[in-house]
Amino acid sequence: MKSIARLTTALALTLGLALGSSAQAASISGEVKKIDEAAGKITLKHGPAKSLGMDEPMTMVYRVKDPAMLRQVKVGDKVTFEAEEAAAGYTVTRMEKAK
Repeated sequence: MKSIARLTTALALTLGLALGSSAQAASISGEVKKIDEAAGKITLKHGPAKSLGMDEPMTMVYRVKDPAMLRQVKVGDKVTFEAEEAAAGYTVTRMEKAK
């Protein structure tokens, strides 16, 4: 009986780790097209964003989680970013200049 409990616990932990890693946001490559600090928004031209259900390249306006992100980039910069869908639209949760 103890071995069944251990096996069940191990399986549950393994499944939880597998689901947790697949739920992480994938980085998206893009280019800064416009920055609107007053509105806390950035326009990014990017390739497919499978993590957001976008299969085609496009240019979109995103809100930013932290307005300080907007001061770290300028129009024309290549960036990698992560975003999530929210009730008010898409929000960039992480962004850095591409290397």
